[in-house]
Amino acid sequence: MAALTDKKRIGQLLRAIDAYGGFFPMRCAIRLAPLLFVRPGELQKAEWVEFDLTAKEWRLPASKMKMRQRHIVPLSRQALSILAELQPYTGNGRFLFPSIRTDTKPISIESMLVAIRSMGFTKDEMTMHGFRGMASTLLNEMGYNRDWIERQLAHGERDHVRAAYNYAEHLPERRRMMQEWADYLDGLKKLKNFP
Repeated sequence: MAALTDKKRIGQLLRAIDAYGGFFPMRCAIRLAPLLFVRPGELQKAEWVEFDLTAKEWRLPASKMKMRQRHIVPLSRQALSILAELQPYTGNGRFLFPSIRTDTKPISIESMLVAIRSMGFTKDEMTMHGFRGMASTLLNEMGYNRDWIERQLAHGERDHVRAAYNYAEHLPERRRMMQEWADYLDGLKKLKNFP
C-alpha cells in the first residue's frame, strides 16, 4: 500500500489536510488518520461509545478488529482536541464520521481517498492504509521499541492464549509514544523546508 515516508512530503500532506475545506466529519477523520494510524475500516466505523475521553483511550472491541482481538488506541492531546471539535456535530449519534447523506451509516473509505486525491496526492503516493506504513516506518527509524509499534498497529499475536490478554500490553509506553508521535507530526507541519 502506498505510503509517504519522505518527511518534507509528509509535512505537505499534513498541511493540506489542515487546509481541507470539505465535509467537517470527513475533515476530522482525515486529521485523525495520521495520529491514530488504525486500519481504514476501523477509523471509518468508529463509534462514540468506544471512546473514553477521560481515560484518553479509544477501546475497539474484538468484533471490529481484523485479528478479532480487543485493541486500545491511546489518544494524544492533538487527537483529543479534534474529537472535542467533532463532538458537537456528531456526538449525539452513533458514528464519529457519519455519511453526508444519513447518520445511520459511516462515511465511505472511498470518500476519504477522494479527499486525499483532491489535495494532490496520487494513488502511488498515499492511501488511507498508508498512514499505518508511514507511522511504522518513521517510528522504527526514530528508535521506538518494535514491540510497542507492532502492538499499536494491532498486528496479530500468534499465541492465541497470549493474544486474549495483550490488548493493553505496553500501554504506558504506547501512550507516551503516541503523544510523541503527534508532537513529531506537528513539527513536520511547521518545517516547510524540512531537510
